[in-house]
Amino acid sequence: MKAIWNGAIGFGLVNIPVKIYSATESSKLDLDMLDKSDFSNIKFKRVNEKTGREVKWENIVKGYLLDDQYIILEDEDYEAASPEKSKILSIDQFVKEAEVDSVYFENPYFLEPQKNGENAYRLLLKALSQTKMVGVGTFVLRESEAIGMVRPYNDEILVLNRLRFAQEIRDYKDLKIPAKKAPKPAELKMAVSLIEQLSQEFDPGMYEDTYSESLLKIIKQKAKGKGVKAKKAEPAKQGKVIDLMAQLKASLQNSKSKNAS
Repeated sequence: MKAIWNGAIGFGLVNIPVKIYSATESSKLDLDMLDKSDFSNIKFKRVNEKTGREVKWENIVKGYLLDDQYIILEDEDYEAASPEKSKILSIDQFVKEAEVDSVYFENPYFLEPQKNGENAYRLLLKALSQTKMVGVGTFVLRESEAIGMVRPYNDEILVLNRLRFAQEIRDYKDLKIPAKKAPKPAELKMAVSLIEQLSQEFDPGMYEDTYSESLLKIIKQKAKGKGVKAKKAEPAKQGKVIDLMAQLKASLQNSKSKNAS
């Protein structure tokens, strides 16, 4: 794995030199874009708007349009904007992880201690595990500021979760949300029973990306010249009055049958 950030975690007066690595990778199939007429590969070019000529990477700079004029930014400008945050994620507060709503979660990253940072790394890992708390602070990653949440993962490694800023969460007030009307007691009781019946400890290993696997099977079938028959999924019925009690009873019965088998 290749490190995407090299700096330190600030923990009070303790600095823990770390490297950040992406903790995830896509399970999607790598599909190429092709020209329908002859299946030639589609290539994207970085073209000068005025000349129409292709521009090499080393000749591309970034700029901000201000008063009809582009202000060009250099590498040192990004660091000058917040020199400390570009190299240090300083933990500002410790909170309970349950207090951080999942709507704020973005990307997870693995934290690896650098030389002479191993003891402080293990100390923070153990302290967070024992207190059941997470550390929150801000840092600069890839030319933009981010909120970072440092937490233990499997009690073996520290993970950094990138969080969204509050202003990035859209207001949902314009959506057609149901009025605050209490459900019927009998329906609520049955819904709670169904939830309790299906309750268990979360096991991420239960879930796999089967869609990509199925799509790959279709690709291999087509490669052998075999046709593919698609089963049409039933469309969601809209505008129809739903008998909740009937659906809940059927769901409970179905769940009991699965558990029995």
